[in-house]
Amino acid sequence: MSENRINSFEDLECWKACRENRKYVSSIIKKFPEYEKYALVDGMRRASRSTTENIAERFGRFHYQENIQFCRISRGSLFELMDQFITAQDEEYINQEEYKKGRDILDKAKGLLNGYINYLQKAKGK
Repeated sequence: MSENRINSFEDLECWKACRENRKYVSSIIKKFPEYEKYALVDGMRRASRSTTENIAERFGRFHYQENIQFCRISRGSLFELMDQFITAQDEEYINQEEYKKGRDILDKAKGLLNGYINYLQKAKGK
């Protein structure tokens, strides 16, 4: 068995990057004010979880176009999180350093996910 073989969604670099993002979001939302519990906190929690959940669900499907669509949903959640990070900074729930770290993690995940989508599109065309 090859070391590069993908046996699980957990082997995908894009899932690993989205997981890193989810864990970071989970750590920073703990310090947000209680009144944001059902607003920004809930939105960020759900969007960050959506990124990994959709990749995992996609992995269980064996049709390229479905796989691509689930990855696009994950990508949409990353953009939603980008806006939520901006809101969190605007509301002064996170500082500039936390914002920059969040954006860097998001950008890495987005790049890897875009690469995976491109790979799936090429594989679909074979």
